[in-house]
Amino acid sequence: MTNKKDIIFLRVNHLRGPNIWTYRPVIEAWLDIGELEDFPSNTLPGLYERLVAWLPGLIEHRCGVGARGGFLERLREGTWSGHILEHVVLELQNLAGMRTGFGKTRSTGERGVYKMAFRTRQPQVGRAALEAGRALLLAAIDDRPYDLDAALAQLRELVDEHCLGPSTAHIVEAATERKIPSLRLTDGNLVQLGHGAAQRRIWTAETDRTSAIAESIASDKDLTKSLLRSCGVPVPEGSLVRSAAEAWEEAQDIGLPVVVKPYDGNHGRGVSLNLMTQADVEAAYHLASRKGDSQSVLVERYITGDEHRLLVVGKHVVAAAKGESLWVTGDGVANIIALVDSQINTDPRRGTGEDAPLNALAPENGAEIILELQRQGMTAYSVPLAGQKVLIQPNGNVAYDVTDRVHPSVAYAAALAARVVGLDIAGVDLVAEDISRPLDAQRGAIIEVNASPGLLAHLKPADGQPRPVGAAIVGHLFGAADSGRIPLVGVTGSRGASLVARLVGSLLQRSGKHTGVACADGLYLDQRRVTGADSANWEAGQRLLINRSVQAAVFESNARMIVSEGLAYDKCAVGIVTDMAPQPQLAEFYICDDADMRKVVRTQVDVILPDGVAVLNAADAAVADLAELCDGKVIFYGLDAALAAIAAHRELGERAVFVRDGGIVLAQGADETALLALAALPAATAAQPEAVAAAVAAAWALDVAPELICAGLRTFDANTATQ
Repeated sequence: MTNKKDIIFLRVNHLRGPNIWTYRPVIEAWLDIGELEDFPSNTLPGLYERLVAWLPGLIEHRCGVGARGGFLERLREGTWSGHILEHVVLELQNLAGMRTGFGKTRSTGERGVYKMAFRTRQPQVGRAALEAGRALLLAAIDDRPYDLDAALAQLRELVDEHCLGPSTAHIVEAATERKIPSLRLTDGNLVQLGHGAAQRRIWTAETDRTSAIAESIASDKDLTKSLLRSCGVPVPEGSLVRSAAEAWEEAQDIGLPVVVKPYDGNHGRGVSLNLMTQADVEAAYHLASRKGDSQSVLVERYITGDEHRLLVVGKHVVAAAKGESLWVTGDGVANIIALVDSQINTDPRRGTGEDAPLNALAPENGAEIILELQRQGMTAYSVPLAGQKVLIQPNGNVAYDVTDRVHPSVAYAAALAARVVGLDIAGVDLVAEDISRPLDAQRGAIIEVNASPGLLAHLKPADGQPRPVGAAIVGHLFGAADSGRIPLVGVTGSRGASLVARLVGSLLQRSGKHTGVACADGLYLDQRRVTGADSANWEAGQRLLINRSVQAAVFESNARMIVSEGLAYDKCAVGIVTDMAPQPQLAEFYICDDADMRKVVRTQVDVILPDGVAVLNAADAAVADLAELCDGKVIFYGLDAALAAIAAHRELGERAVFVRDGGIVLAQGADETALLALAALPAATAAQPEAVAAAVAAAWALDVAPELICAGLRTFDANTATQ
């Protein structure tokens, strides 16, 4: 037993898929609160006040009360430390920028020991929040100081390091809204949307449709401009130069003022605008050559107007943002650095993180700003006269939404520019005085086409309405009726589950689908055994879900896997439960009786899609009772048509599969179809008629034709597997 007023973690585990707690990944912690079992919150003086002072957001936690302030009500009335820790950890994650809300805490039957689960979007952050939450709660209980700001700073660093960037996360959330599953493939922003052969991949604003050739063209500004000009897209006059002297010669030929920029740059780096003198042009050349990957630099005619970024997804402009120039006004005392800090960087929309819509400026370090100040005869340390206006940035800050003002002809030109380059998602930069007028009416022009455009300016504009660019990208990748899903079948039970899984895989393959199976017998692709190691686990399941050749997949998920890892998939078309036999080895997880076992096994039924089917063993009353939990249809199976669950189900006109006179029978209501005799099957398969009936029911649920079911059963040999 622990010391008084202490909380010890007995076990901390990340459940990566649907589990006994919820459909989403959670961290499950087993807590020993020791003698705090005798001290609910209403017996700990000052605990309520200290927690509310540190974490005022706890008022938003509804808890079991179901209303705002629900948790605080429980805290006042008296609740135990495990439950309090759950809410503290959730609030710390929220304050760190990783929003979440689900949590549950349950007693185990052992004095002072609780199982607590909380939703986390990233396990390293979740574990750190758990440790920080324990420290905060114990400090509140003992009336000790706690450095909340330092703890949150560490958590925010972990969020920045490990979580998806805001743009990628927005796309994933849009996919989730459409019930399209997602898998994170790396520690970075590479994400798979959908499963198996139906999947698509994104890397922030790049997709698996983004051409490498198109990206190369976009990075070559001179080639891009040539292609756009040939297709009638307005672009500024200009040429590629390779020395400062050439840059000045070209500027004179074009006519001042000019723009100088790297030919292979992006995001506005190394771009100098409105250059009027030889010194400025030559200095801009050297800046551009440093910022690019070569000595080649573009000199172009300067176009009067504001910079705009139009986001093109597929064939359409889905968002547009405008930039503006930045100035400071001198006071005769402060230098440029101080003026920028007091007049520009104080804007709460400015920052250095990915979630800030506007960048904080550092005049002493920004090469473009340094050059602009030099053109005005200043440095970052100069002190302007009182009332003197100083230009800090002539353009940029493209974060002011103007989507609704874009003229149709401008949108058409931007979409055409993206298609000419070959990008499926592009950021098209153009300069125009008025985006609501045609470009040719104001000498406007498209100046760049960029691959992998930034999305934040459209998600969190400095001014104006956020745009649903994530939904547009998901809609570009998936048709309106496309869920990104392939038929998935889950099998749970301790009797014959591996055989059922392999049989279902064989029948699905017979229907023409490349099928993967992950079960205790091994990992199979189209009945070829890839590995003979036990593959009824999360990692093996993921191998099937990321395989682009897999058109259907079958997963065995035993009870131990569900409580220790969670299911390998979020939802399935068919869920099979063979039995709910007691498993003494699960006692270490505090799964001790039939009610506990039901909570585990029901997970398989809970994840069945609304248009899916539960295949349940009618001979096991506890399994048959799971039918009430299924959001879809139910097919019962068994060795006897007279089983109570089958008979009652048929009375309702529903489906069942059973054995009669040595043969498999399909029944819907009163209608029956004799499928085939068990004697026609290989001996090892025929010896397990219950498993055969379960597999036939699953294939029937997935609309596999009866003749193909028969062919698959006749050719399946439970004792063989090709290597």
